[in-house]
Amino acid sequence: MPNRTAIGGDVLGQRALNRATLERQLLLRRSAQSPLAAVEHLAGLQAQAPFSPYFQLWSRLQDFDPEVLAKHLVDRDVVRIVAMRGTVHMLTADDCVAFRPLTQTIMDRDLRSNTQYSAGLRGVDLDAVARAARSLLEATPMTNAELGPELAERFPGCEPASLAHAARNLLPLVQVPPRAVWGRSGQARLTTAESWLGRELDPAPSIDTMVVRYLAAFGPASVADVQTWCGLTRLGEVMERLRAGLRTFRDESGRELFDLPNGPRPDPETPAPPRFLPDFDNLIRSHADRTRIISVADSKAINTRNGVTPHFFLVDGRVAGTWRITVSKGAATLDVMPFRLIAKADAPAVEAEAGRLLAFAEPGAETPTVNVWPAP
Repeated sequence: MPNRTAIGGDVLGQRALNRATLERQLLLRRSAQSPLAAVEHLAGLQAQAPFSPYFQLWSRLQDFDPEVLAKHLVDRDVVRIVAMRGTVHMLTADDCVAFRPLTQTIMDRDLRSNTQYSAGLRGVDLDAVARAARSLLEATPMTNAELGPELAERFPGCEPASLAHAARNLLPLVQVPPRAVWGRSGQARLTTAESWLGRELDPAPSIDTMVVRYLAAFGPASVADVQTWCGLTRLGEVMERLRAGLRTFRDESGRELFDLPNGPRPDPETPAPPRFLPDFDNLIRSHADRTRIISVADSKAINTRNGVTPHFFLVDGRVAGTWRITVSKGAATLDVMPFRLIAKADAPAVEAEAGRLLAFAEPGAETPTVNVWPAP
């Protein structure tokens, strides 16, 4: 079979996959849609770092105002909750009640396998722990450090940290404001999604709908890609059920890729402007094969033991290096650290985008400075 990478071909090369993913991730051009619509379109934003979602949307939306997203968080239009991959995501309220029950199997698996906490839960009545934790947290949102000792009073001999971890997995817990409200600080205080949103979780959530949402935001993709994004397994059965309504391709290694029939697949030569993205951005965490966005060598270079991805930037649609902002005595500096020499034609756009990012992140800085380091 010929290796055809053009639109409509049977085989999609890396560049075609790159442009399709960037288009769906709102990274080929900044979108005019609202922050709330973008969170929904992107099927949530990974959000362990409190302010990461703000930077994610700044890179994707026109005239993004962080106060708008902050208000959605305060008004309970979006929530921060452990969901896909067992990690904290910012989800719309609707997606919270639909996605969180689908990911419960991840939490159940962690309860059995977590080496740090599982031993401290042996022989404990987990249903009773869930009931006690729900009662406590719906009365008053608490941090894990506060919840653990309260539960330990009810379950003598159990480690407080293990009991708090059990509650995290047994219940759909949201982090309440002011945690992650732009310009403010706050501890991760928890209450149940049902209490916070005033409604129950979806009693019959659709995994088919969740997979279709993933394809709209990240496709074309393999079964392994979908599983990497959500943390669920055995999704081959779901893809087979959906196959008749999807379009299929192959990548250059022969892996089968699924996509929505009308999913955007831009010309592979579509220009991709520089973009600066924060740690935990789902762009490079939602495919088993990430080579459409980052090379294997560069992926290894940014891997850390704790799984934290550094801030990174794209040139021509691919990860080209990392960045960081430091602030000292009113001076703010953004250091751009490329993996290799940035092409002369791309350098002005990279520096300009870095300057815009610094102005967004530190608007009150007296002396904002962008430093582009030489390639190693």
